[in-house]
Amino acid sequence: MNWIQCLSKAIQYIETRLTEDINIDEISSQSYTSSSHFQLVFHLVMGLTVGEYIRNRRLSLAAQDLLQPNSKIIDVAMKYQYDTQESFSKAFMRFHGVPPSKVRRGFIKLFHPLNIHITVQGGFDMSRKLIEDFVLLDLTGIEKEQKDEEQSVEAYKKLMNWAGQARGRNPSVFDALTEWVLDDSNWTDEYLEENEWIFMQGVLGRFREQNAKLRAFLKELEPFGVVNPAVFKALDNFDGALTGNHIPVDMHREAFAKISADFSAMKDRGVRKIIAGNKTGPAGTDSVDVFGYINFLKDCDAGVQWALFMPDVVKNQQKGFAVDSFEYRKMPAMRFIGFEGEEFDDVKRRVEMMNELNAMQEYKSGFDYDLLFMHHYGLGVDVGAWHGVWGRFMKAGAPAPEGFISFDFAPDRNINDFIAGLPYFSQFAIATFSGDMHAMHSREGFDSDAMYDVTRNIILGEGVMIPYPDKYWTAEVFFDGCDQWSTGFLFSVEK
Repeated sequence: MNWIQCLSKAIQYIETRLTEDINIDEISSQSYTSSSHFQLVFHLVMGLTVGEYIRNRRLSLAAQDLLQPNSKIIDVAMKYQYDTQESFSKAFMRFHGVPPSKVRRGFIKLFHPLNIHITVQGGFDMSRKLIEDFVLLDLTGIEKEQKDEEQSVEAYKKLMNWAGQARGRNPSVFDALTEWVLDDSNWTDEYLEENEWIFMQGVLGRFREQNAKLRAFLKELEPFGVVNPAVFKALDNFDGALTGNHIPVDMHREAFAKISADFSAMKDRGVRKIIAGNKTGPAGTDSVDVFGYINFLKDCDAGVQWALFMPDVVKNQQKGFAVDSFEYRKMPAMRFIGFEGEEFDDVKRRVEMMNELNAMQEYKSGFDYDLLFMHHYGLGVDVGAWHGVWGRFMKAGAPAPEGFISFDFAPDRNINDFIAGLPYFSQFAIATFSGDMHAMHSREGFDSDAMYDVTRNIILGEGVMIPYPDKYWTAEVFFDGCDQWSTGFLFSVEK
């Protein structure tokens, strides 16, 4: 049995016993070797220790268990072999960035079982295959279906279906494109001419052609009132990125100008790093060291897809509740003053602290409701711990009473200021809801919960920018006080 087979068998053994007490001798016996030698090979091949793998898998599964109705922390802790709830909570917090009591869909890390594959890739063939993996628009069979309103509705539904398929596939292909650009072995002189066609025509050119077809078809559907107007704005943004006519970040614009004038500039790894960026994952939310031009293209592509299908998603998500109002607000500079900690899960204690803020009448901001403010200090949700802070917006410069903490907000970003974290933006979308309280706070089938998802999806469907991750924050609004249900949601935007 070779080492690949041995490691695969060992992983399968671990996966079937994650809820049992297992030790390294049992695992290494699957590879018929000593435990010390097995651990060395496992670490070299997998990039982490056996113990780290087991812990990551258990904590990933534990989070999914806690999302289920009526789950108890102590039961999940015991299930995954933690001696006490306290030790489990500490490990859970280190891994997920939130305590088990605050776990929410969309704010957990998923660590999947490892699989071992050996592949040999050549730059030419794999590059050609890569560009074929994008889900591009095919209007075959749709173009002649818009003779009347009913047929136009059906044609638009097919566009939405295409957008959903593209959203499921394209993010991973953009990540593969990033990997290809960063691979030095692909950028020797012998590949340069071929690579120029692949990138400039095979990728950028094909997306330009797709967008032109989509725009023309949407114009034909527009008189029937089925088209979300935000799609045209999204197409403008994407076309501007593809042609270089509208690239907001200076370093992206300069790198694109270089390779457009002379593609041999791609031999410079520094230029390629700016073009490629880093992989941002299927949802486009993974943290990166460098946000590159390809990452920007990935976001523009998503913007078109969201504008096509999100309004329908929002409509279908409102089951048992409804959005009463939705608007964007831009407040002056403010300061959020609040308090954080598990002790404030106690409603009585929470109300006492809010009463101290009520007494600060001279510092009222004009948005004077109890809030649960949520943020990650400007970091991505995959690396930054979740923080929930009870409090209120107050005037800029308002003093924080003893025992309170504060966060400053500004209306706009300084030009080319992409510093993560404070000050956050005092621009936000606000949605208000009515209906069944349990339905509007449900997590089942949502990334986070119903109010979060619907508010975010309205924003995405309207093509408004969410300043993720550097200025990203959200808040639940308790119009009737923090001892009652929240019926409003705030979501940071940048307009």
